[in-house]
Amino acid sequence: MKVRFSPIVLALLPAFGWANDKPVQKDEHDIETLVISASPLKRTILESATPVSILSGEELAQNQAATLGETLKNTPGVNSSYFGPVSSSPIIRGLDGPRIKIVQNGLDASDASRVGPDHSVATEVSTATQIEVLRGPATLLYGSGAIGGVVNVVDNRLPQQTQDGLSGQVMGFYDTVANEKTVSTDLNGGAGSFAWHLDAFSRKTDNFEIPGPAELAHDEDEHDDEQSGYLENSAIDAQGFTLGGGWISDDFRLALSYGRLDSDYGVPGHAHEEHGEEDEADEHSAETEEGVYARLKQDRFQAIIDWNNLTGPFSAVHWHNGYTDYQHSEIEEGQVGTTFQNQTLESRLWAEHKPLFGWEGVIGLHFNDVEFSAIGEEAFTPPTDSQSLAMFVLEEKRTGDLLWQLGLRVEKVRHQPDNAFFDAMAHAHEAHDAAEEEEEHEIHFDEQRYNSLSASAGVVWSLDEHQSLAFNYAYSQRAPSASETFAFGPHIGTGTYEIGGGFAIHQHEDEYLLEQAESKMDKEVSNNLDLTYRYHTDQWHASVSLFYNQVDNYVFQQDTGLVISNGHLHAHDEVEDSGELEDGHAHGEDLPVFLFAQQDAKLYGFEAEMDWHFAENWRIDAFTDYTRAKLDDGSNVPRIPPLRIGSSLHFEYDRWHAEAGFTRYSKQDKYAEYESSTEGYTLVSASVNYYLPSDLADLTLFLKGDNLTDEEARVHSSFLKDVAPLPGRAIRFGIKGRF
Repeated sequence: MKVRFSPIVLALLPAFGWANDKPVQKDEHDIETLVISASPLKRTILESATPVSILSGEELAQNQAATLGETLKNTPGVNSSYFGPVSSSPIIRGLDGPRIKIVQNGLDASDASRVGPDHSVATEVSTATQIEVLRGPATLLYGSGAIGGVVNVVDNRLPQQTQDGLSGQVMGFYDTVANEKTVSTDLNGGAGSFAWHLDAFSRKTDNFEIPGPAELAHDEDEHDDEQSGYLENSAIDAQGFTLGGGWISDDFRLALSYGRLDSDYGVPGHAHEEHGEEDEADEHSAETEEGVYARLKQDRFQAIIDWNNLTGPFSAVHWHNGYTDYQHSEIEEGQVGTTFQNQTLESRLWAEHKPLFGWEGVIGLHFNDVEFSAIGEEAFTPPTDSQSLAMFVLEEKRTGDLLWQLGLRVEKVRHQPDNAFFDAMAHAHEAHDAAEEEEEHEIHFDEQRYNSLSASAGVVWSLDEHQSLAFNYAYSQRAPSASETFAFGPHIGTGTYEIGGGFAIHQHEDEYLLEQAESKMDKEVSNNLDLTYRYHTDQWHASVSLFYNQVDNYVFQQDTGLVISNGHLHAHDEVEDSGELEDGHAHGEDLPVFLFAQQDAKLYGFEAEMDWHFAENWRIDAFTDYTRAKLDDGSNVPRIPPLRIGSSLHFEYDRWHAEAGFTRYSKQDKYAEYESSTEGYTLVSASVNYYLPSDLADLTLFLKGDNLTDEEARVHSSFLKDVAPLPGRAIRFGIKGRF
């Protein structure tokens, strides 16, 4: 039987994905060759037993935002904490804060972003070459702080290869939603065995436009007459640069770098209505006399030494070091309320051993010393010196179609707080009979010591040349962070009064007593299972991941339903009824009390993504993810992102690339006590790129629109959900040149 095709079908056949050449559009990468630099074994995504996502090239540029969290928020399994557009950190599978390790070229970002959601991550995405997201526990290499995952921001500050001449890129764009003007450059050069790097950026915005009023209307008619406006205290003024150099040969590499970051950014959620719109310039500036803003400064030094092609039992030895001096001040009405300082010294030494009975791997040591302090009237955590020392082993072996991966880490952690902080604070919290002896209520913490063990076992099974199945089990222990343990005071940024797990609240008749806990906090213990199916052909890429994470002694910020007023704890309703509740939080009065509590928790869910080249010039991608998180008592873990699904249609022809897409966030009605449900919303985006090669540089002209329907959208995982919606319609246009 002969099959006959019409002339129309014959004309269309070449457009569909049955060509011999593998189609790769300009905004995607080949996952078969993209190496995970966060892994010392240098494997690709397809060789990893745990789920990994990498943003690089045009895809990274397309998703670039002012913060790391917003840049990664369309990555499967990753959401944004969204403390306004000025400060947002990644949330991986419902976990954030000290459970997610943010690193720059494998070394700790060493800022204050793990302490509070209002603290910006001190890494810059506009000069990054790729960003890697390791979903699930990654404690083996990065320590117990990575029990939820790792985000590695990679740039060229530590040159990896020699080059003659000059290469790099320059970019600039304007965004209408906040009058944003951003420029950045990345330059690389060298001669002989010496290579150098220079990057710099500048970002300046006004306050961000929002589709409606900032404050959520609890009554349907409450804001009917209000029009679109601006989110107060949401402007950014940031600059930074990095210098790096290295001497490189086949057997040796020495690279050094220095980076400087300065940023003034507003702290939303502290509007002052009495000022109205008297001065539009002040309304939109990053630092007004009445506004609340943060002033960040950071100096970062990194140095690495690699010895390669060694004789003996080890083939290579690597020594990576970093020192960071970080400071940021929270300023209200022109006065510094709190200054955070973080001085971090980190050193990681590891060696790659030669194959032993078919096993290849690394063994290493990891040291970290952190001197963290919060100084000022509204400091909420004591100065603390934290140290950790660990030994780790990572091994893998291939047997037929199976790639086995094993790992072990033993770690010692200690926290030593400055108890003078509590002596100064204690008198403000006397909620007891004055006749009781003062020494009975003295707060004094001895050095907190923890021994942590982490282990993992995984396998990647290549079913055939197109399919693989990956399984990974990870057992991880995490010592509570210093801020989770010792917090004790008003946090101006979040508008809360934070109390660490080293304290306990007791109710005695009509009084609430705040006292030091009788024992130290327990370690978190995570048992995490990952199952991932991957399918990959020239036209198709798809993956589905299922995860289940049982976390014993899970640490979370629990809204106690209490308010601190005049140095005493009261039930919120009691203070409201008495009329004592004030609008201002400038001096830590009348703030809701959040306690770092512990309870067993279960987190489970899925991530799925696909990319299909269904025609020569067309492809479609889609993703979905979901996390369900419950505490042992049956209640919900606070601030867990909802189910979402997104898709984009891409068209590429000659020098043009265009795409349009959407992301649908479902309603979140599984919320914790004292939280509220969050309505679902859909964000629509579109973009067009035009690529113009020339003798001097390859130019890209780009135009992008976000939230094109100007929809009011509120992020359930944000502390500011009720007072800071997502930005409104944004149109961005700019130019980028590569040479």
